[in-house]
Amino acid sequence: MNLSRTLLAVPAATAILLAVPTAAFADESVHVKLDPLNRSGASGNATLTAMSDGDLKISIRSTGLVPNSPHAQHLHGSTDGMDFHCPDMSADTDGNGYVSTEEGMPDYGNIFISLTAKGDTTPKSGLAVDRMPTADAKGNLSYERIIPAADLPPGTIKHLKDLHVVQHGIDANNNGEYDLDGLGESTLAKSAGLSGIPQEVTDPALCGMVTGAAAGSVPVGGVDTGDGSTRHDSAPLYALGGIALLAAAGAFIARRRLA
Repeated sequence: MNLSRTLLAVPAATAILLAVPTAAFADESVHVKLDPLNRSGASGNATLTAMSDGDLKISIRSTGLVPNSPHAQHLHGSTDGMDFHCPDMSADTDGNGYVSTEEGMPDYGNIFISLTAKGDTTPKSGLAVDRMPTADAKGNLSYERIIPAADLPPGTIKHLKDLHVVQHGIDANNNGEYDLDGLGESTLAKSAGLSGIPQEVTDPALCGMVTGAAAGSVPVGGVDTGDGSTRHDSAPLYALGGIALLAAAGAFIARRRLA
């Protein structure tokens, strides 16, 4: 091939490369180490993968959870630059030795996506215990789901590094189940007008922030730095569907008692 033909081929090749959509490139992942909250003794890891077609794949492997029990789990955080993080025990404002959902949410943010096993994934399903994954007899929980791009809140992929994974459900009195003898009734449930729901069901057990990603695996679009504010009111989100969802939790507890 002579020089003139070679020079003509370069722009053509460039045009072809530019015409290839971003989706043609590899999936991009961030990784989350799940650390115990409330002396749960649990641990785990999660991977959030922005897939080439715009979907979001979530993979979670946890151990040491309350066995044979459902565990509500969510992506928490913000796409508007708020500075959220996993809480420490200083979040225990009532001094009972445990960080409740209400106490922890100002630190880790409102529910962004509910990580249900099936169906709706909006904050309305935040306490859809009947659709949350269940730990096995050894307290191991394995979860994997792909959420279609159309079902993701705006900004999810761009701010993937700003989101945190939280799993709920602890065993405060070490009897292998959720019950009222551990921490009494859930304050979250009582605020929704329900009685008889153990606090153990709703207290967080694990929280994880993005720990890093492989080279080239950070989702495109950049990340806002935040304004440092961490105060949010969690009540409206749970109130969206809290009564019906906590009723499902109550039904689950009742079934276990009958069994």
